[in-house]
Amino acid sequence: MDPLHLTTSRRKGTLTVSVAGELDIATTEQFRSHLLALLQEAGRSRRADTELVIEMSRLSFIDAAGLGILVSVQNQAVNQRTRLHIQGVPPNMRRLLRITGLDQHLS
Repeated sequence: MDPLHLTTSRRKGTLTVSVAGELDIATTEQFRSHLLALLQEAGRSRRADTELVIEMSRLSFIDAAGLGILVSVQNQAVNQRTRLHIQGVPPNMRRLLRITGLDQHLS
C-alpha cells in the first residue's frame, strides 16, 4: 500500500495539488479536506482566473470513495465558480472515468 501524499503549489492564480499513492476509503478524508481548503483559498482570491488543478500522474490507485470525492469537489468548484481541471490521469484511471461516465464531468 502506497500512502497518500499531497503536494500543493501556487503560481499566477493556479493552485495545483499533485496526488501520489493510493486514494481509497482510508485516505479520502485527507484528500477531501485538502481540496476543500484549496477551494476556499481559491474562493477568497481576488483573481478572476483562479483555478484548481489536480495532477494525478503519480496516483497508483483510486476506489469508488476516491471517485466520489472528485465528483463532490467538482460540484463545489462549479457552485463557487472556480475552474477545476484534472490532469495527468493514468491510463487505468482514465478507463475507469470513461466507463463510469465521469470523464464527461471531470476535465
